[in-house]
Amino acid sequence: MFTANRIWRKCLREEIHKDVLVTGEYDINDESNTKTNLKITDSSGHILYLKEDATKGKFAFTTEDYDMFEVCFESKSPMGSGRVPDQLVNLDMKHGVEAKNYEEIAKVEKLKPLEVELRRLEDLSESIVNDFAYMKRREEEMRDTNESTNTRVLYFSIFSMCCLIGLATWQVFYLRRFFKAKKLIE
Repeated sequence: MFTANRIWRKCLREEIHKDVLVTGEYDINDESNTKTNLKITDSSGHILYLKEDATKGKFAFTTEDYDMFEVCFESKSPMGSGRVPDQLVNLDMKHGVEAKNYEEIAKVEKLKPLEVELRRLEDLSESIVNDFAYMKRREEEMRDTNESTNTRVLYFSIFSMCCLIGLATWQVFYLRRFFKAKKLIE
């Protein structure tokens, strides 16, 4: 006898820059016999994290390229149990500066609280500078695209005008010859 599973799938997507630390914690409250899988993939389909029958845990990875990352929760329940029961999924994902554990850095490097705060602010300012540099690069790319499009539109407009002027000139000569042939004008 064939038994099928009912599948419920919810995904979250986020764009993340290159060389960024991503951490996360998840907690799935489940009172039924439903099995929930957690899968994190990039836009190429590479699996960065996979946990079957997930209930609670943590994950971390560092991005290799600027990409769209997808976090998917997939629940399966046996066919005989009706619909997939409601589940409460808590996901706390952090990336960049907020993903760093400064308390752990303070312990390892024996830093004072003020030094830890300065380190956090330094990392935050570096992150802001990197974001502005990225935005500037994107603005330059968009400006180049805009200028290229404007140039193409200009050349197309000039070409269209030349075609229209040529067509109008041809039409005048053709009509003049036609009317001369009909002896309506001299």
